[in-house]
Amino acid sequence: MDEQTLRAMLARLQAGELGLDEAVTSLKQLPFEDLGFARFDHHRALRKGFPEVILGMRKTPDQLAKLFAQGARHHATVLATRVDPEKAAKTLTLSALDGLEYVEEANALVFGRAAVKVTGCGTIVVACAGTSDLDVAQEARLTAELMGNKVELLADIGVAGIHRLFAVKDVLEAASVVVVVAGMEGALASVMAGLLSCPVIAVPTSVGYGASFGGIAALLGMLSSCAPGVTVVNIDNGFGAGYAAAMINRARG
Repeated sequence: MDEQTLRAMLARLQAGELGLDEAVTSLKQLPFEDLGFARFDHHRALRKGFPEVILGMRKTPDQLAKLFAQGARHHATVLATRVDPEKAAKTLTLSALDGLEYVEEANALVFGRAAVKVTGCGTIVVACAGTSDLDVAQEARLTAELMGNKVELLADIGVAGIHRLFAVKDVLEAASVVVVVAGMEGALASVMAGLLSCPVIAVPTSVGYGASFGGIAALLGMLSSCAPGVTVVNIDNGFGAGYAAAMINRARG
């Protein structure tokens, strides 16, 4: 239940269109709902402006189907990240929800994607250094879109061919927030922050050869950036970057 839904419910109660017992039942489940294996935080949409997001890793298809069923009862949109194709297919078979779909490029299950309206005040640009970083970038893009933002994805504009970046400089300069996704040495974030006046959220990825240490090199490079205005999230955390970008875009309004 988000703020808009709560206000609508209270308005119906005030107008006599909703019974007191029905309103009390809804409010009893507002903080969280105990499913036995999980406690779904229904209050999070009211506190944060977006429902609790489900981490799909190590959850069974049956657990995911039950979480989506309960989430969809209270929220217009429900997202589960880090869901592999096989688990997604089994979850879709178990679920009876209309509007539940698998977004394979982002490794995510989504309910209510078609109903999302753009409420952010600017455009978020998600830029990735190479095609190998694209799955993390897609996770960031999908997250920001589901939170009501216009998002533009720019792929394969890394510093190894920096002329590719300058070819889309107009798009980057028009952005309200830029999410930069890069592996290897993670240099793209510093370049972006040195060129742009908007906030830059850097996402190091685990892409790279041996000395990149599974993303540690990119993480340290981004944390050590000499360009001001760079905020860094954890390795491969496209979700966290997309969420933060959405919150910044909301605050600008």
